[in-house]
Amino acid sequence: HPSAMLLRSARALSALRTLTRAPPAAASSRGLATDALKAAFAAKLPAAIDEVKSIRAAHGEKSLGVTTVAQAYGGMRGIKCMTYETSLLDPEEGIRFRGFSIPECQELLPKAKGGSEPLPEALFWLLLTGDVPTEAEVEGLVANMAGRSKVPEKVLGLVDAMPVSMHPMSQLSAAVLALQEESVMAREYAAGTTKAMYWDHCYEDTLTLLARLPEVAARIYRRTFKDGTFIPSKSGELDMAANYAHMMGFDDPAFQDLMRLYLTIHSDHEGGNVSAHTIKLVGSALSDPYLAFSAGLNGLAGPLHGLANQEVLRWILNVKKELGGKPATVENLTEFCWATLKSGKVIPGYGHAVLRKTDPRYTCQREFALKNLPDDEMFKLVSTLYEVVPKVLLEQGKVKNPWPNVDAHSGVLLQYYGLTEENYYTVLFGVSRAIGPLASLIWDRALGLPLERPKSITSGWIKNHFEKE
Repeated sequence: HPSAMLLRSARALSALRTLTRAPPAAASSRGLATDALKAAFAAKLPAAIDEVKSIRAAHGEKSLGVTTVAQAYGGMRGIKCMTYETSLLDPEEGIRFRGFSIPECQELLPKAKGGSEPLPEALFWLLLTGDVPTEAEVEGLVANMAGRSKVPEKVLGLVDAMPVSMHPMSQLSAAVLALQEESVMAREYAAGTTKAMYWDHCYEDTLTLLARLPEVAARIYRRTFKDGTFIPSKSGELDMAANYAHMMGFDDPAFQDLMRLYLTIHSDHEGGNVSAHTIKLVGSALSDPYLAFSAGLNGLAGPLHGLANQEVLRWILNVKKELGGKPATVENLTEFCWATLKSGKVIPGYGHAVLRKTDPRYTCQREFALKNLPDDEMFKLVSTLYEVVPKVLLEQGKVKNPWPNVDAHSGVLLQYYGLTEENYYTVLFGVSRAIGPLASLIWDRALGLPLERPKSITSGWIKNHFEKE
């Protein structure tokens, strides 16, 4: 109810002002004084809570749009029914992180020494605060995360006990649940914490989870595909992406830069996609970030969501096989694409539920390839497909968006650098997808957003409703 929401926001604001006036130790065991990102976030909250209160007071009873029967049956596409602060997807421009496009993030966010792509830690700072961090602020965040990064031995033991035949995404989801034992949110809630502190506990869990994910994910890779030979972490020496690459066994600086780009561009895509919305939904029950993120991973593992990048690569490899050593041309690829469609299959990696242009996440990967692997055979094949597929799909006339999405390119880049196990690719996506939705989850708790509970109806209800008109 609007009045209840206003009351919650007012209480949260009052408590927050008390918190930010209190000694740093009152904020958490780490304290605002020793955590610049937490302090920056806390400083943003009073104005943000006031803004939400004023928006609700001025517009709370106004409509955001009409919901149709087709939308109710059609995956709720296009229904404006939630808030999500960290990113916004425009059908024509693509994703913007706190108002910044991907090229702007590539230009403005701090980079590793010698690197050319943004640091994922810098993006997390941006998503959480709305501000572009300084190099010193990012260095402080990297150090903060390094201090949290040691994965408990019993969690590593649980990972090692899982069968290697188990899908890597299932292993990752289970490992995140094992990490949940140390959840600050769960512990403090059980001890009777106040609502004003939910965001603080959520923040602590999120930063620790982000710090530990690379080692867990790398261990899953090494035990599943590299006979269980593990590479020690260099957390504190390397940034999150470079250390993740290192622990998987990749020390090529170009691959480390690719990992920075990959983790950045896959991090967030507003709140309605399956993984982000699952994290938001589960988190709304005051489930801690570990529980919420594990649930989001299970959604990401689906063929219509994160698993798509793996399917795209397999399709491209099949195209190469069918060509039988012949060079890819516009003519033979056009013929192959039509054969795919006429067989009742889709061309993976093209089209998007919201976008109506080439995905800028595809574009930045293409630019990376042009810079680092312009003569690679697989890249040339992907480039020719970029010329062919949209024309074929437009001629077919069955899709609203014939342009490539993020999945159309990422597998080829990973293959080039030797990460050839496509069954693992969704794990990379999963590590990245922790960054955006968990930043947004901290905001949900800070703003006092309630439990999600939309109304469902039956087909019979719909028939009766319109028959009465």
